[in-house]
Amino acid sequence: MVNRRRAAVLAVPAVLAVPIALLAGCSQQTPATAAGPIAVHASDTECTLDRTEVDAGTITFEVANKGSKVTEFYLYDEGDRVVGEVEDIGPGATRRLIVELPGAGTYTAACKPGMTGDGIRVTLTVKASAGTAGNGSAARAKDATLAEATANYQRYVAEQADVLLTRTTEFVDAVRAGRVDDAKALYPVARTPWERIEPVAESFGDLDPRIDGREDTLDQGAQFTGFHRLERDLWRDGLLPDSNAIADRLLTDVRELVAKAKTVELTPVQLANGAKELLDEVATCKITGEEDRYSHTDLWDFAANVDGAEAAIAALRPVVASRDATLASTLDERFEAVEKLLQAHRSGEGFRPYTELTEAEVKKMAEAVDAIGEPLSMVAAVVAGR
Repeated sequence: MVNRRRAAVLAVPAVLAVPIALLAGCSQQTPATAAGPIAVHASDTECTLDRTEVDAGTITFEVANKGSKVTEFYLYDEGDRVVGEVEDIGPGATRRLIVELPGAGTYTAACKPGMTGDGIRVTLTVKASAGTAGNGSAARAKDATLAEATANYQRYVAEQADVLLTRTTEFVDAVRAGRVDDAKALYPVARTPWERIEPVAESFGDLDPRIDGREDTLDQGAQFTGFHRLERDLWRDGLLPDSNAIADRLLTDVRELVAKAKTVELTPVQLANGAKELLDEVATCKITGEEDRYSHTDLWDFAANVDGAEAAIAALRPVVASRDATLASTLDERFEAVEKLLQAHRSGEGFRPYTELTEAEVKKMAEAVDAIGEPLSMVAAVVAGR
């Protein structure tokens, strides 16, 4: 019998429907350019790179947090478009980020101690080198299998973006009509496609905080808008005089996101990093129940994040399968463990309120999600051929 999460993946183009069990296994090689990884020294007051000029290609950052606060590391293109990120780097920890920078350009690296604000920023200059392509499409053309993988995943993103627009429209219509019970039922349904493609959505500057920002994570002075503002209205405060305006803005922002998502050009490494980011979101934030703190619909978000991660990994299956032989069975095993836990908490077409889970059940979920993180972190290196 095909279960709910597997059915969501099977609904995308054929290349995405291949079972994760056919993926291949772990690589122990260290990804690096000829000059080796770029060492990033992050502290509570500094963000330094040991090199600020590199040749185009696959770049690895080794981010060491020497400060006392949890930090994040981001690499931005023009307009603060996120190229890659590493979140939840604890004091004393070192995390790796692999990105593909196929052509010459200027990028911005940023460390975010305390995980807020614009961060401490450093300019990174990328030089064109012999044999590097001028854009992502040409670079991927070197490997037809990778080109097929990214093309099919981008179709998946476009399909989920269409679903997001349809469901958000239904949700907004219910809010505007004052149909509170309908709006509450539609809230997690509208968020599901968002959570499946969240890493793509997060790459578009301030669209992500406008659509999905939580009140306590917004930059100082930023207006609280989007899904979570309406969640608070529906479950805690009741619809307010400006709730309709907030709903209208949400729909406008989602329309903008959908248009951009359909034209975004992704690299294979971004697919791998995106899958890891989705599970990191669950492991570091959502597992605490802080994401949907008023509606307690967190398990809907968990399931959607797992769907999106599996779709990205399935898209990369041919490449991973040809380069490594152990990772597939490990991923399959660990995805299935999370799936079984999610299925145990289903209720009707959705899930139980997160507040109904016992402390032991939450711990079990956290352990299962953490167990996927390590093998997922190896996929980018396998795809990069390092």
